[in-house]
Amino acid sequence: MTDSDHPGTLSRPVIHFSELLKAAVVSRSGEAIGRVEDVVVRLRGAESYPLVTGYVVGVGGRRVFVSAENVESVAADQVELTKNKVDLRGFERREGEYLLRADVLDHRFIDVPNAELVHAYDIELEDSGQGWVLARLDTRRPPRLFGLIKSSGGHAARDWKAFEPMIGHDQSMLVRRVAGRVHTMRPAQIADLLEDATEAEGGEILERVHTDPELEADVFEELDPDKASKLFDDMPDAQVAAVLGRMRADDAADAVVDLRQARRRQVLDLMPAGARTKVITLMGFNPHSAGGLMNIDIVTCPASTTAAAALEIIAAARSLQPEALLKMHALNKHHQLIGVVSVIRLVQANPDDKVKALMDADPVRVGPDADLTDIALLMSDFNLASVPVVDDTDHVLGVVTYDDVLEALIPDDWRRREPAPRPIRDAGATTASEHAAR
Repeated sequence: MTDSDHPGTLSRPVIHFSELLKAAVVSRSGEAIGRVEDVVVRLRGAESYPLVTGYVVGVGGRRVFVSAENVESVAADQVELTKNKVDLRGFERREGEYLLRADVLDHRFIDVPNAELVHAYDIELEDSGQGWVLARLDTRRPPRLFGLIKSSGGHAARDWKAFEPMIGHDQSMLVRRVAGRVHTMRPAQIADLLEDATEAEGGEILERVHTDPELEADVFEELDPDKASKLFDDMPDAQVAAVLGRMRADDAADAVVDLRQARRRQVLDLMPAGARTKVITLMGFNPHSAGGLMNIDIVTCPASTTAAAALEIIAAARSLQPEALLKMHALNKHHQLIGVVSVIRLVQANPDDKVKALMDADPVRVGPDADLTDIALLMSDFNLASVPVVDDTDHVLGVVTYDDVLEALIPDDWRRREPAPRPIRDAGATTASEHAAR
């Protein structure tokens, strides 16, 4: 690979947008026409760099459009045209156009590899050989001295492909969402973005997530309860009910309790019948007790089941949370708990071995009124990842898993702490020059 394949080398001119703003625009004969007020680009999806299609030029108090086809050369201090005259009709943004000053500079973007919102302090344009492209964003805050911006002595620009565009002109909304890279992020990462986002930014993120109902439910499970409650306040009852119906029953029950009292019954009535029954059951328990923390959905089988058959039951339970599948619960003919066996034990056993021979016939269990401290101590003392919750007659009500306990134990101020600094991870080594023509 030669140097010409890399952006920013001598063979590929690079201009910082902050330097190009207010640059002189001159005619072919050298006559001053106006100054650059903005640059128009066309978004071309996740695999291509946005192509510069024109310039918004200030001419005598008017804003006019100059097509990139009519530009002879571009430098940091001057844009030279191929003609001596320009069309003086006022600039009107067309559908799908993206403006660097209006939509990019000083806006925030989703940094997809690092799952955070970052500020665009500057923009790097690169001559790809087939036109100028938006190649990189500078996300490093410029240093200040006595309140004034001080020259940083360089730029910390990163590949445009690391970012997902956010707020912009309504007519560019569809093309800004073509990449859909938000869906590649984990629910907890998207939840963190929502908690850091402004109302407008959060609205855009939610609209993208809404196209994947299962992901949307997973995101709401990860949200801080106060944030989730505020978002639900802005959603219609039917949409709230749809999200809650896909959430884990214990998380959905907590969310229903956090709704305004006047909405609870309306939302519950709109939920799917099965989910509604589970949520109402959980709402009858103290939220910090085993009954309030437990997951109702678990896997069970008779003690006479073989290890192979038990694993098949677990494999088929795709709608259950993975944490609830760590152990198989053996029941007698009266549906009472008589033993527990771990998935690891089942995997390591002979396929024909019976669950009865593999299970712990006297497993640790708790009643629905057991408090959080007791549960945490039991899990610590016995090295348990989950604890079954049973009633007075040993009928299984649900299971409390380690993630339920951790979530309940972590103080709210820990969730809102400033994250530790981490190295910047870029989207990849692909260059703007290599993909500009795509």
